[in-house]
Amino acid sequence: MTVKFKEFQHGSIKLIDSPFMDRFNLNASYLKSLSTENLLRNFYLQAGLWSFSGSASTSFDSDDEENGPETWHWGWESPTCELRGHFLGHWLSASACVFGQTGDEELRAKTLFIVQELARCQQANGGEWVAAIPESYMERILEGRQVWAPHYTVHKIFMGLHDVYNMMGIEEALHISDRFSNWFYNWTKSFTRENLDVILDYETGGMLEAWVDLYDLTGKPEHLELIKRYDRPRFFDALLEDKDVLTNKHANTQVAEILGAARAWEVTGEKRWRNIVEAFWEEAVVKRGTYCTGGVSCGEVWTPPQNLAARLGLAQEHCVIYNMMRLSQFLYRWTGDVKYADFWEKNLYNGIMSQQNKKTGMISYFLDMGPGSKKKWGSPTKHFWCCHGTLVQAQASYDQCIFHKQLNGITISQFIPSRTSFSYEGTNVKMELRSSTQNGSGPIQTFHKSGYEQIQYVHVPQIPNDRPDCYRHILHIECGTQAEFEVKTRIPWWVQGEPTVKINGKVGEYSIQSSFIHLKKIWKNDQITLEFPKQLYTSSLIGSQNMVALMDGPLVLAGLVEEEREIVGDPNKPDTFLTPHNERHHSFWNDGTYKTKNQPINFKFIPLVDVTDESYTLYFPIRKS
Repeated sequence: MTVKFKEFQHGSIKLIDSPFMDRFNLNASYLKSLSTENLLRNFYLQAGLWSFSGSASTSFDSDDEENGPETWHWGWESPTCELRGHFLGHWLSASACVFGQTGDEELRAKTLFIVQELARCQQANGGEWVAAIPESYMERILEGRQVWAPHYTVHKIFMGLHDVYNMMGIEEALHISDRFSNWFYNWTKSFTRENLDVILDYETGGMLEAWVDLYDLTGKPEHLELIKRYDRPRFFDALLEDKDVLTNKHANTQVAEILGAARAWEVTGEKRWRNIVEAFWEEAVVKRGTYCTGGVSCGEVWTPPQNLAARLGLAQEHCVIYNMMRLSQFLYRWTGDVKYADFWEKNLYNGIMSQQNKKTGMISYFLDMGPGSKKKWGSPTKHFWCCHGTLVQAQASYDQCIFHKQLNGITISQFIPSRTSFSYEGTNVKMELRSSTQNGSGPIQTFHKSGYEQIQYVHVPQIPNDRPDCYRHILHIECGTQAEFEVKTRIPWWVQGEPTVKINGKVGEYSIQSSFIHLKKIWKNDQITLEFPKQLYTSSLIGSQNMVALMDGPLVLAGLVEEEREIVGDPNKPDTFLTPHNERHHSFWNDGTYKTKNQPINFKFIPLVDVTDESYTLYFPIRKS
């Protein structure tokens, strides 16, 4: 198996001061705020290690009242919900990601305790089963009785255990997973292919990926056999036959199954798995089209191909966004095609970050795209939707997509302020990527020390009078000894005109190939400055003749109105009806802030990522004057 790019080892890329780090820290604080008792409560309940009955065995003193039901986790984590326990798997994965980047020993100790308690629950359950739901839920699938996605719930535990083992080195997590897999191996041993097909039609989520990951870690033939049993020919074969098996089907469960196919190709090398993944991308993205945000589903189902106009309600599920971004990373590594990194970036700003409340860190399950929309935010302990789980993982894993290794050097794939170090042919190399937020603008900017100095000191170089129409990034390279290698940087899809590239303040030699800037030289202590020009543009709503959204670089702009309004102007020249508004705030540029002009009633636009509680509209009918 050959790939174009390789990812850095988890933990070797660190975020540095920026709004991304602010979001990351907000998420990390939330992870630590949740008590181990509440995270484990349903696992204890299932294992017979906890009860709350009000019987003589329960002492109602003041301490117990403080830990009473009003303090427990509710919503989809309540003891009566059939998905209970799913969030702990997400929590474990997110905790492992955060620890890899921060080395937070408090978080590791908390995770270690949870893993040890899961082992205790597993032992109490008989040595194999460790979920917070009963084994009988699986039997109900086979019997055709109603039950809410037990495989989906169980997969999250496997995923969390594998991430904790891989990123934290907690070996007991792998032992728990291995023992848990025995239950599934024995349960499915006597099933016919028809039995398995019926089971796999019932939202198996990422179980295939769980078995592939486990097989990759253990090499056991039983785990390879589980991969074969959890193959889903009814779905996969139809994709290979170029059939539309997506329209109006449950989107997220299918994406999760395809992630399993992607891992299966990487681990087994069987070409069929890769063919399935590529056929799915063609159906899900290329043939279907996307919203301006990059979103591909309406609510929890796939839209019809090239017909999004009739589906502008709760149109974008966070889980689908997160898993499609994960899938794009597989394809980007395999092919080196910039379109997959572009897809990831568009969904980062207009999905992952737009569906996280920048003040509270909480999640919006769906992203409404209709006129007069509002984001509905979850709470820290009362909802625990599926998207609540993908929230904590997504906000912990920006680092995995910034730098990539290639055969003869390094590729900068995403422009998120960070640093890394690595060895290249025996030479120690350090890289730090920053955004220049004074001589260039930037998405989701906040207070910044250099900006504060700009408004205090008169002896420093003057910044532009008006908000720059470009993003500027600075990459510093420091080598222990001189080293020659190639540095590639992605040119995002939204860049207008040719980028400016300087090395140590002077125009450098470079080439542009397939939307990448290629720079190759002998490096020692050097600085690369990249400037990407941008401008306003419109994004047409697929399936409509005159509906458009407004975009500024990678950012979707939200009109702050409670209804649909017709805009008069040239859709090819947004500056005919938009003008900058409130472009500077204290120490930073407000990127993406505009207001209309020459309209019957003018109104404001701000980036969708900055919307919290405001009413907004994304798509507008437009008419040339």
